[in-house]
Amino acid sequence: MNQTVSFPGLGIGEFTINRVAFSVLGHPIYWYGIIIALAFLLGILYIVKRARLFGLDSDRVMDVVLGAVIGGIIGARAYYVIFSWEQYRDNLADVIKIWEGGIAIYGGVIGGFLVGAWASKIRKVRFIPMADLAVGGLILGQSIGRWGNFINVEAFGSNTSLPWGMTSPSIAEYLTRHQAALAAQGVAVDPAMPVHPTFFYESMWCLIGFLLIAFAARRRRFDGELTLLYAAWYGAGRAVIEGLRTDSLMWGNVRVSQALAVILVIASIAIWLLIRSKIKKSGDQEYLKLYVDTAEGQAVLNGTFYQKPAEEKQPPAAETPSVEQQESVISSEEEQTTDKAEGENDQDESNAD
Repeated sequence: MNQTVSFPGLGIGEFTINRVAFSVLGHPIYWYGIIIALAFLLGILYIVKRARLFGLDSDRVMDVVLGAVIGGIIGARAYYVIFSWEQYRDNLADVIKIWEGGIAIYGGVIGGFLVGAWASKIRKVRFIPMADLAVGGLILGQSIGRWGNFINVEAFGSNTSLPWGMTSPSIAEYLTRHQAALAAQGVAVDPAMPVHPTFFYESMWCLIGFLLIAFAARRRRFDGELTLLYAAWYGAGRAVIEGLRTDSLMWGNVRVSQALAVILVIASIAIWLLIRSKIKKSGDQEYLKLYVDTAEGQAVLNGTFYQKPAEEKQPPAAETPSVEQQESVISSEEEQTTDKAEGENDQDESNAD
């Protein structure tokens, strides 16, 4: 479980990384799992705390987030399996063994957004403001989660002569084992040389992206703007960093995540420019008004939007008299009729006298 890592260019000699944090009843608890759990926790905390800024109910937001997390886990695994099918087609039982490794962040993002959209519909939460809220927590979680790759000594890049290049026996072994396959992709590696700590590059890129999104949250002009910012920012960084990695998922000679990142960058910038152009041409501050500023958004914040309308008060239904009561009424009416008849007869006799 122990691995050694060094940063020779920085004068940092070998130090040991223990993947196991502690054990519970003989079962190891890994640092990777702790870091990922912390990433989820802080990301969700950010989302819940800022829900009102987007005109959303925090309780319902939490329901959507939990659904999106499940969708993200399934999507991350499915994405990896699809583009590593050679590894699983003869071992289908291994598809569900996610604990053995093998997830992809873009698959997680896609799965999370799809299930999040469905959960938003079920819980009556506006999806686009929800997406704008979610990307802040998502990119924060990505920044933290990448340190799990450091603990596992994975997600590193090709050789570098930069001072912060890292190396370890496990890295050298991995490069030796994949040297021929990487050469076929046009990537020449020397197992004895340090490599790019690409996990660190992506962690720092996501941290800067989180700060940008958090800053822009109060300055956004239309719903969906932060989602486009996330797609462009993360995509731009991933497109470059993915080109340095030695463990990319491939589709032929194409790095799948790198190609997807480039497409997202182009598409998100084009959509942002188009919407901004329409806003400018309209000259109307009410055009594409933020959801939080609409009557519905304000009703959500005031706690009245999800209240059930008060039931109209109906007059109490008349009670049906019992059989005994009905017989008593009939008897009383008959007595009254008899008395009236006798009274009339007495009057007639008096007149006759």
